[in-house]
Amino acid sequence: MNIWENLGSVLEKVQDRTFGAVFDAISAAKTRRDETAFSVALIALSAKLAKADGIVTDDEIQAFRDFFAFPESEARKVKMIYELAQQDVAGFDHYLRKVRRLFAEQPAVLEDVIDCLFHVAAADGVAHPHEIALLEQAAEIFDLSAASMRRIKAAHLGAEKNDPFIILDVQDDVSVAGLQVAYRALAREHHPDALIARGVPVSLVKIAEGRMAAINDAYDRALKILESRGIGSA
Repeated sequence: MNIWENLGSVLEKVQDRTFGAVFDAISAAKTRRDETAFSVALIALSAKLAKADGIVTDDEIQAFRDFFAFPESEARKVKMIYELAQQDVAGFDHYLRKVRRLFAEQPAVLEDVIDCLFHVAAADGVAHPHEIALLEQAAEIFDLSAASMRRIKAAHLGAEKNDPFIILDVQDDVSVAGLQVAYRALAREHHPDALIARGVPVSLVKIAEGRMAAINDAYDRALKILESRGIGSA
């Protein structure tokens, strides 16, 4: 059963047409490791993020659709989830906590969620301060490490001003060998195949490209810094 069949099945079974009921049904169905759960969480948080700074515009909805690709035949289901989340009186932080519980056993998925939300926030070409504040709140609730958040920010806002050692989650006195070990571990974790295995829909694995670009840039800059200190690979 694919993501859209899963989602359709849940929507048919849920009598109480509220987002809370749909989200709870997804959780109860034990789909937390597949792309249905990830997609529903992303749709809901994107809707809340768009609404958080005032009136939701058609441009914002279209921007989400441009980012989160789905077949035209499934537009009704996605729109229903999006609108249910917007109408729900619960705030952004309430659903952040729900998503954290849903993926409690897969912390890497929470990093994927925030990365996707950065794409949504910056879809109009700029991430507004209020949106950045909400994403910082998400990182805190998800208990993301400083390094994880720096990697995501670097991918979307530019890496030039970010400390490459923090992005790679290593000390600035690391050896070249230690730097290489850290880099290879991050490359494995953020490879598109790793995201798919975690349940990120195939259409969204392009987020790995930006994150890997930030990791590659940080590695190159950190290596140059070490070399400038006379620390070369032995």
